[in-house]
Amino acid sequence: LEPTAVVKITEKEYGFFESIPAGIMLGINQVKSYWDQLVMMVNPDTKLYKEVGGFLSIGSVFPGDWNWLAFWNITALISIMLAVMNLLPIPVLDGGHVLFALYEIITRRKPSEKFMSVAQNIGFYLLMALLIYANGSDILRLFS
Repeated sequence: LEPTAVVKITEKEYGFFESIPAGIMLGINQVKSYWDQLVMMVNPDTKLYKEVGGFLSIGSVFPGDWNWLAFWNITALISIMLAVMNLLPIPVLDGGHVLFALYEIITRRKPSEKFMSVAQNIGFYLLMALLIYANGSDILRLFS
């Protein structure tokens, strides 16, 4: 049996007006933390890309026993992760649309429909490849 880690949870009471900036700072810190992890994941030296997982990995993050605090913290983290991922400059995501809008603002002309169609298809295939890679990694981990 492995020794279990003891985690001490501290609780701090906030008034209504104190809770707003505290919640904003917590959200900002979570986004920074996730961004740092994302940067480390694409760095081949860290080999974090091997830890990419899909639906099974997400499910395994939740504790075995029901805990409201853990549930909402993990749910919030997943929401923040999805928001950050959505801002990546991949054509089918919102970040890609922002990139094309910036292109239009700078050049004062819209990209051609053919270019937009090809870019959207490439973005879609990139996302599907990531989905297959992440969930495939989960399945391979089950058998190894």
